[in-house]
Amino acid sequence: SLAGFGPFGEHAVNASWIAVQELEKLGLRDDVDLHVYEVPVEYQTVQRLIPALWKKHSPQLVVHVGVSGMATTVTLEKCGHNVGYKGLDNCRFCPGSQCCVEGGPECIDSIIDMDAVCRRVSALGLDVTVTISKDAGRYLCDFTYYTSLYQSRGRSAFVHVPPLGKPYSAEQLGRALQAIIEEMLEVLEHSEDKINCQHEH
Repeated sequence: SLAGFGPFGEHAVNASWIAVQELEKLGLRDDVDLHVYEVPVEYQTVQRLIPALWKKHSPQLVVHVGVSGMATTVTLEKCGHNVGYKGLDNCRFCPGSQCCVEGGPECIDSIIDMDAVCRRVSALGLDVTVTISKDAGRYLCDFTYYTSLYQSRGRSAFVHVPPLGKPYSAEQLGRALQAIIEEMLEVLEHSEDKINCQHEH
C-alpha cells in the first residue's frame, strides 16, 4: 500500500500525492499489488485510517509519502516518534496527550535498512538525490509513520519529497519513488529470506 497526503498550509497541491499518482502510472513489478491512498492532514483520521488499511490489505509493506517544505532531496525516514505533537492539523486539532500511542515506545525503527536502500537507489544513477533522516518532523508525517510502524511492527516506510519544482518535477519524483519502493521490497525480501533460513536450521 502506498499513501500520499492531501493539501495543507501553503501546500495547496501536495507534491507527495502528485508523486504517488505518477508512480501509479509507472507501476511496479508485476508481482506487486499496489493500493494507493490520499491521506488527509488530520490526526484523528490517521488514527482511524492506518489500522483500517492494515486490516483490509494486510500488506507486505506500507510506504507513506509526505512533502517537506525544507527538503531539497528525496529523504528516506528511518524511524517514527511517539511524543511532541503540538502542531494543529487541518481541523485545528492536536492530540491532548501530544503523543501517538500512550505508553508506546518513544521511537520505532522501520525493519527496512534505509541505508541499504539509499545506497542501492543512488547506484542506479537517477537524476534525483536520495538521503537518510532520523527525524520526520513531529507533524502529521511523523505521526502517521509512528502509527503505521506501531500497527505493523516496523513493516512501514516513509519517504519525504520536496515541493514540486524545488528542484524535481512530478515525473522525476514518480520515477524515484518507483526505484525506492522496488529496492525496499528487494531489501525486505532479502532480509526475510535470511530470517527464514535461520529458522530452518
